[in-house]
Amino acid sequence: MFAACSSTRHVPQGQYLVDKVDITVTDNADISEEQLVNYLRQTPNHKVLGFLKLQLATYNMSGRDTTKWYNRWVRKLGRPPVIYDQELTDASVYQLHHALINKGYLDSEVTVDTVHTGKNRKVEVEYMIKAGLPHYVSTIDYNIPDSAIAALVAQIPRRNRLTPGDLLDRNRLEEIRSGISDMLRDHGYYAFSKDYITFVADTAEDARDVNLTLNLRQPSAQSPDRRHLTYLVDKVVFVTDYNPGTDYGNYDFKGQDTVRYRDITVLYGSDHYLRPQVLYEASHIMPGRLFSQHEVDLTYEALGRLGILRYVNIDMRRAGTSPDGQPLLDAYVLLTRGKKQGVSLELEGTNSEGDLGFGIGLTYQHRNLAHGAELLSAKFRTSYESLSGDFNGLINNRYMEYAGEIGITFPQFEAPFLSYDFKRRIKATTEFSVSFNYQERPEYTRIIAGAGWKYRWANRQNTLRHRFDLVDVNYVYLPKSTIDFLNQIAPSNPLLRYSYEDHFILRAGYSYYRTNKRQPSGNTLGRVLFQPSVFTIRANFEPAGNLLYAISCLTGQKRHDDAYRIFGIQYAQYVKADADYTFTKALGPRSSVSFHAGLGIGVPYGNSRMLPFEKRFYAGGANSVRGWGVRTLGPGRYASRNSVTDFINQCGDIRLDLSIEYRTKLFWILEGAFFIDGGNIWTIHNYDNQPGGFFRFDSFYKEIAASYGIGLRLDFTYFLLRLDLGMKAVNPALDEYRWPIIRPRWGRDATFHFSVGYPF
Repeated sequence: MFAACSSTRHVPQGQYLVDKVDITVTDNADISEEQLVNYLRQTPNHKVLGFLKLQLATYNMSGRDTTKWYNRWVRKLGRPPVIYDQELTDASVYQLHHALINKGYLDSEVTVDTVHTGKNRKVEVEYMIKAGLPHYVSTIDYNIPDSAIAALVAQIPRRNRLTPGDLLDRNRLEEIRSGISDMLRDHGYYAFSKDYITFVADTAEDARDVNLTLNLRQPSAQSPDRRHLTYLVDKVVFVTDYNPGTDYGNYDFKGQDTVRYRDITVLYGSDHYLRPQVLYEASHIMPGRLFSQHEVDLTYEALGRLGILRYVNIDMRRAGTSPDGQPLLDAYVLLTRGKKQGVSLELEGTNSEGDLGFGIGLTYQHRNLAHGAELLSAKFRTSYESLSGDFNGLINNRYMEYAGEIGITFPQFEAPFLSYDFKRRIKATTEFSVSFNYQERPEYTRIIAGAGWKYRWANRQNTLRHRFDLVDVNYVYLPKSTIDFLNQIAPSNPLLRYSYEDHFILRAGYSYYRTNKRQPSGNTLGRVLFQPSVFTIRANFEPAGNLLYAISCLTGQKRHDDAYRIFGIQYAQYVKADADYTFTKALGPRSSVSFHAGLGIGVPYGNSRMLPFEKRFYAGGANSVRGWGVRTLGPGRYASRNSVTDFINQCGDIRLDLSIEYRTKLFWILEGAFFIDGGNIWTIHNYDNQPGGFFRFDSFYKEIAASYGIGLRLDFTYFLLRLDLGMKAVNPALDEYRWPIIRPRWGRDATFHFSVGYPF
């Protein structure tokens, strides 16, 4: 540990440790020095909290003898010292200079100053930038001899074009080239690339205005009249038994069975594992239409939702010309089948204060149930726990549970009377499911049953997701219970009584998710994608009971205890909505700050006096205000007398969450965090069993709880383990100890949380 205090312990004699690197822009406030750091080829060792080089200190704890396992292990945990390299400094000057030129600062100058300290063997490097005045686009002309392409370019929205007054930014010019190329390839120009587009900048001496000309280069030998040609799709052929290992490059595909369906041809091998109709609905490439790269991408996306497929490739091949001389393309869609079925088994054992138990779970999946890539999933689970003690007056002497769920997922939007075009346009999956849970406990026997009809769809990047629950049914039934069971456990608590009474919920719902976070692709798997800022929006809305209430009213049904019933059971009626927003700002490649805000409200009405217990909000826990345990905060100023048995009352109809968290990489797979959380829950009605929980506009802000704390995380790339220590800072439930941040007490104010993944 003392050795780690010497940052130059492993710096060779005659060399220097890069201790500090600064970038100073002397004459232009519009240039971000933080962004220019990305162009440096050599930066110092990372500092935690801006001053502690923890990774370097860890490395320095190792000895010089690398044959010892301890030294090798410690070095893997840390990072070696960054040794000053003059060549890398010169490369950084070159990169900075060209980055400024690309931004339009053609007259920029970059100089470097280094300060060596011989005694400490450290070096400080400062890059001084004189940007000068930028060059601006004064006029922009288009030299496009092809009138058809000129007409398409003229339709590009103004926001995607260069306009007078823009900086002469080469990165922006590259975006314009790529955008025009992509647009033309979507309009039939299969052979077009951005290399055919060039820019010429005309500047006068000592002038900052630039006259820019976009030139379209014509192909040299593509056609007799030297025009860019549009391609027409002639055939669409699906090859269902393609083998990438042996058939790669094969241009002579032959199937054991050839099926013609509408406008496509399917070459089958020995297994007709997908119906032609399914392939037709997945294909956005249609014969007789102009080639479109966008339609090719949509076809990839649609086929990617077919779980039976392991490999998909679309090969566009030139196929001569049409009678009128237009070049033709054949689309070969090459498919490789994956595994049809799979089975998994789960076993677990439990020991609860000497009462032993076990659980068995079995999951079966069929990924191509009816030759349409339908996914059948069946899950079965049973668990048992023996109990000791006196069972007089009870109906069971054990805990026993049987659970099953069967669902089928269709890879398209399933509903009556839908056209092929609609199914192609709405890239949704349809889910049907039923579930059953049978519980035996000493006090009661309970049955929970459910059924659902849901739709899910997302964009290709998975950054925008929707879920629509058309029907979701939940039914709870207690066929057996001990005598006077409800009055014994909840003589005056309607929340607790509701949890164990027969009840019925018929609901619909919609969920929305959006983010700008880029997902790792195949060539980035296992590496972190650095983004300067990431946002995530989640929103949910669900109404329940309205259809049943309307039927009850129209049929003149009689009320029982001031409520309508179905099958002799009162059904719930409410509306619930909640939303969460998260924004993460990167402070560098190894640290970031994240902000989260969440708001939710549920309103019972009509046939319900209160929300069902499972639909109410709760506060506290690893993803809420972390100074409190899960379900131990609120509602409002409500003070729990017993956190073990009183959690049933600590739920509400309104939720508010606010958090800010600083995250930094430490060393190895360890991350550290500092956080501040705030929030609470409230009730929408003044319930007797939840005193102080009623929401009031004029005082709710006084009931916002707050906490602070630190966290340690283990980032294993594919998942993250999190340990957080939260301390109460403001406790609205304790008048005499409302500000525990001033006088903290460990047993009262500290809470540990262990969970998987970030809190937001």
